[in-house]
Amino acid sequence: MTKNRQLPPMLLARATSLRIRGRVHFLKDCIGDVQPGKDENYKVFRKVVLDPSKDQPEKPGAIFIVRFRFARFAAKTNRFLSLIPIPFILAQPGFRSKTWMMGLKTGLFQGLYEWDSIEDAEKYWSSFPMKLMKRRAVPETLNYEVRAV
Repeated sequence: MTKNRQLPPMLLARATSLRIRGRVHFLKDCIGDVQPGKDENYKVFRKVVLDPSKDQPEKPGAIFIVRFRFARFAAKTNRFLSLIPIPFILAQPGFRSKTWMMGLKTGLFQGLYEWDSIEDAEKYWSSFPMKLMKRRAVPETLNYEVRAV
C-alpha cells in the first residue's frame, strides 16, 4: 500500500466503504468474557470483525497483541476514547478482527488483533492508529507480540 493510502482521509474513506458494504460487524456475544493471560485475566469489552474479501485467505495467519496503561483519564473514559481509532484500524491492510480487553487486577488494556499474515501484523506497529495509541500510553507499560496462528 502506498504512503498516500495510509493518510487518515484515505483510511476513513476505506473504512466507510467497508461499513457500507456490510463487511464490519461488532460482536456482542463475547462481551464480558474473561481471557486468561500469563500474569493477568482480561475482560472483553468490545470486538469488531471484518469479513474477508475474496482476495484474502480464508483464515487469519497472525495475531498481534498489545498491552499498555493509558497515561491519562479513567478506564471508563479510555474505553469511550478507544472508539475513535476504529475506522483507522479497520482500513489497515490484512486486518481481520480486534478484541478490546481490560485487566481485572491491573487495569492494563490489551488489544488482540487478527491479521492475514505476519507481515501485516508487524506493519501495524508503525501504522497511524498505533501511533495515536502510543502517544496515549505510559511508555514503560507498552509491549507487543506477533504470533503465527
